[in-house]
Amino acid sequence: MIKILIVEDEKQISKVMKLYLEKEGYNVTLATDGKVAEDLIDNNLYDLVVLDIMMPYKDGWYLLKKIKSINSKTQVIITSARGEEEDRIFGFELGADDYMVKPISMRELVLRVSLRLKSTIKDIVKEIELGNLKIDEDNRRVFEDEKEIILTPKEYDLMLFFIKNKNRVYSRDDLILKVWGYDFYGDTRTVDTHIKKLREKIEFFKENLKTVWRVGYSLTLEDE
Repeated sequence: MIKILIVEDEKQISKVMKLYLEKEGYNVTLATDGKVAEDLIDNNLYDLVVLDIMMPYKDGWYLLKKIKSINSKTQVIITSARGEEEDRIFGFELGADDYMVKPISMRELVLRVSLRLKSTIKDIVKEIELGNLKIDEDNRRVFEDEKEIILTPKEYDLMLFFIKNKNRVYSRDDLILKVWGYDFYGDTRTVDTHIKKLREKIEFFKENLKTVWRVGYSLTLEDE
């Protein structure tokens, strides 16, 4: 599971950030001052840190340098009320991967986190094995019992989404938003059609992709 640290001294803002990011399936930890943040950074490896600059005890610039010295691949998104060009440039020079000026849109934060993690996830997960399935993510190829399954691009995206979010129930609207995107103009019957195709093509999905009555769908594995 992707691990995210939020370093933010405004407790209400940090709790809202945590809520939005946990909804996306991330493992989120909060630090409300620089000392706590430094201790967490020293003793844990995070995939991404959302880092406020103006923090008690240890400021964000100090923490940014420490994060990058421990693991340069950890993605860091700076959040700051200071949006002047010199501040943004200074942040990038210290190794920040993104810079957001407060007040922050939570939807934009979720999107930026997702974009920053794409390269990280690709480095970590080259191949997925689940039951008798094997997925080659780099080449978007799927094998079941060593036989290649030919999927359309959206069938593949939907399949991969379920695999990465096992044992969670998603409504048709959720799936449209997360797989097809905000700019999709079709209707939810598109989801049903793609679910049917996945069950027809992949025996593992025929057995494990469950319909939750009046709610949606879930890839449910009894032993997990």
